[in-house]
Amino acid sequence: MMSAWVYILECADGSYYTGWTNDVEKRFAAHCAGRGAKYTRSHPPVRVAYAKAFIDKSAALKQEAAIKKLTRAQKAALIAEAESEK
Repeated sequence: MMSAWVYILECADGSYYTGWTNDVEKRFAAHCAGRGAKYTRSHPPVRVAYAKAFIDKSAALKQEAAIKKLTRAQKAALIAEAESEK
C-alpha cells in the first residue's frame, strides 16, 4: 500500500507549490482553507497539477526535494508528462 504522496499545486498566480502528504485531497482542502503552507496563504491553489504515490515517507521526501530543485519549465514538463499518462 502506498502511504505517502508528492504533489504539485498550481496556484492562482500561475506559480507552483510542491509538498508531500498522506492524503492529497485532504491536504489540498487544507491549502485552500488557508491552513496549508505559508506560501499557499498568499498564493491560493487552484488545482492539484501533479500527484505521485510512494511506498513510504522517506521516498516521498526525497522526490519532493528533487522536484523543488527543478526549474519552472522542468516542473511544467513533469506535470504535462503525468497528464499525458492519464
